[in-house]
Amino acid sequence: MAAELRRNALRLSCVAALLAVTVAAVKSSVEGASLVCVLSLGAMIYLGTGLRWTLKGQSRSLGDLVALRVARKAVAWVGRRQRVRLEADTRDVRRAQEETLLKRLRRGADTWYGKQHQFSSIQDCETFRQRHPVTGYDHYSELVERVAAGEERVLTADKPLVLAMTSGTSGTSNMLLSTKDTSTEFFMQGVAVCLDVMQRAFPATAGAQRTAKFFYMPAFRQSAAGVPIGPNSSSPAASRHLLRLYTTPAPAFRVPGERDALYLHLLFALKDASVGTLESNFASTIFYAFRTLQERWVELVDDVESGRIAAGLDLQPEVRSALEKLTGPDPGRGAELRAQFLRGFEGIALRLWPHLNLVLTVDSGSNQIYGERLRRHCCKGVPFYSPFYAATEGLIGVNLWPLDDRRRYLLCPRSMFCEFLPEGSLEAEQPNTVLMHQAQQGHSYELVLTNAAGLYRYRIGDVVKVVGFHNQCPLVEFQYRRGQMLNVRGEKVSEAAFLAALKRTVDQWPAARLVDYGCAESGILGEESGGAQPHYHVFLELSGVRNLTEEQRDKLDHSLQEDSAVYRSFRFKGSIGPMRVQLVKEGTFQELKGLMTASSGTSPNTFKMHRVIRRKDCASFLLGKTIS
Repeated sequence: MAAELRRNALRLSCVAALLAVTVAAVKSSVEGASLVCVLSLGAMIYLGTGLRWTLKGQSRSLGDLVALRVARKAVAWVGRRQRVRLEADTRDVRRAQEETLLKRLRRGADTWYGKQHQFSSIQDCETFRQRHPVTGYDHYSELVERVAAGEERVLTADKPLVLAMTSGTSGTSNMLLSTKDTSTEFFMQGVAVCLDVMQRAFPATAGAQRTAKFFYMPAFRQSAAGVPIGPNSSSPAASRHLLRLYTTPAPAFRVPGERDALYLHLLFALKDASVGTLESNFASTIFYAFRTLQERWVELVDDVESGRIAAGLDLQPEVRSALEKLTGPDPGRGAELRAQFLRGFEGIALRLWPHLNLVLTVDSGSNQIYGERLRRHCCKGVPFYSPFYAATEGLIGVNLWPLDDRRRYLLCPRSMFCEFLPEGSLEAEQPNTVLMHQAQQGHSYELVLTNAAGLYRYRIGDVVKVVGFHNQCPLVEFQYRRGQMLNVRGEKVSEAAFLAALKRTVDQWPAARLVDYGCAESGILGEESGGAQPHYHVFLELSGVRNLTEEQRDKLDHSLQEDSAVYRSFRFKGSIGPMRVQLVKEGTFQELKGLMTASSGTSPNTFKMHRVIRRKDCASFLLGKTIS
């Protein structure tokens, strides 16, 4: 008993330290005595409600419960403060943006790059835009290599935490700098704000229920100077405070193989009937987790009942031993699970976890179809919250309207200095841009960003549509990646336009449900494509049907013609041949994901499916999986 009390006291002291760091991070004016009161109050609030949360949790010690509750209170407090500041900034966007830009320039003035561009002499936005060109990755590639080789103060005042690899959705994967400043901003302006939004919209998420987080151990290598190179993400296992939030124990987060790690995520989630949230970076990860659950539920239930870890998993002996110490036979829970699985998979999430409050994941852009499929089937009845609009370059926007079906993101005025390149000028060599307060509702733009990690007036390739304003600040919807357009004759069909036509067409095919899709221009396939005129190959993974008539396939071509006058004109003239719609076998796009991540080094946590296939080997792979 005394030992447990000492452990609880230690945990509380750790959380107190965490809260103190958080308070300092926002430069709070709270005096030392007030801080003690805050800590004491947080602990008292938690202890007063401890019994209620203990009943919901599974095998949670009092110390863990107190630590979790106080930590969440601390972050929620930061979130409320940041939300107030965000609201103030949206009322004077021009001032907030200029202050953000000048802060970036002052921070970088003594770097090699800052001296080359005379940042110290720039006093306003207009001078910066007149002097500094709009840039792409080629502008920085040699400078990033210098940083990787160990040269300091090239692009940033501080040494980067990691050389972050982009997902490569529009082509090759690029290497960018990620710094302490970008990480702090993501937490303060993104995570903390969205936690406040989430807890207001879904109050039950403030409780002590654990989250099933689907995350895979990133693979890093070292640059010549010893700087880590890899995805811009870190494992929850890096923080024991974070681990308290999740069903998956630390050893499982360190399993390198995606297939084996996913099995363990599912196993420990199934053991906890009180799971409150399902979480991943992207909806595709949760979608494929449920597909794996459908394939392996018998094996998983057997492991829950017996308290064993499946022998077929490729685990290091010490990892297996550590995990087995955390499991135990639970025939009662196994029987519950088996009964639910035998009823089928529609609405399975709420039947496995009756207290499930939320699915927390990005389900916009290329992940839209996965979110829609989950809401219709496995996660039926569970609300979704898509919290961020972010990229390797940093935090771009936050979703303040979690109950809205439309995924609108409020641009964060103090995260990056943001310019808007009109969609009609995307091909211009040095295009003119407009600022945040000049953007027009209903217009589409490519984002041009100046961040805290050495990128200035940088075209990130994302095209967004301004769909409204919150006070003076634009609300945007993601439209497409600049490199993900179908374009065989200059028609430039965007991902958003193609998907709209595809969804409308699939709705006309009886019993068909869209699982995944990809397109390839005929030139990519060469002689394999067939046909004299350039055309699109459309690869569809459907459920509910195994074949389509020629008339049904033609409907997709007609739907796109209805939406795109340019495409219709080229089809009418015969300059573009008819689309070739091909069905591929179940699981094809999951295999394609594995092929793409293995060849590019992209982390499964940050991978986004390429809707326009630019690699011949990937297009040939899809062609080889055709069943109809």
